[in-house]
Amino acid sequence: QVQLVESGGGLVQAGGSLRLSCAASGRTFSAYAMGWFRQAPGKERELVAAISRSGGTTYNGDSVKGRFTISRDNAQNTVYLQMNSLRPEDTAVYYCAACTAGRLRYNLNEYAYWGQGTQVTVSS
Repeated sequence: QVQLVESGGGLVQAGGSLRLSCAASGRTFSAYAMGWFRQAPGKERELVAAISRSGGTTYNGDSVKGRFTISRDNAQNTVYLQMNSLRPEDTAVYYCAACTAGRLRYNLNEYAYWGQGTQVTVSS
């Protein structure tokens, strides 16, 4: 089992950057594929980015390609989401999640563990 705690959210102007972090407890962090999801008011939760357990394979959603980068540090039990060129439509609660499969997964139902979320607000 793993506990996840996100940090780094906040209020930023359009065009700005934020770096989200997700710290995981437990000794088996490197066994999990990880994902960042987001949910805006009135919308479904969507996958933003995902990374394999080794970090060797990543996925970015179409809406964030070229702007967001997911990475992980298995020695620090942490996964990151670097968000650049932020837009008002990026405003949402961002969640990190862990999947017991080591390879990338794209469906939120395949992620067993979730953090509490961190709010990102982008002003125009």
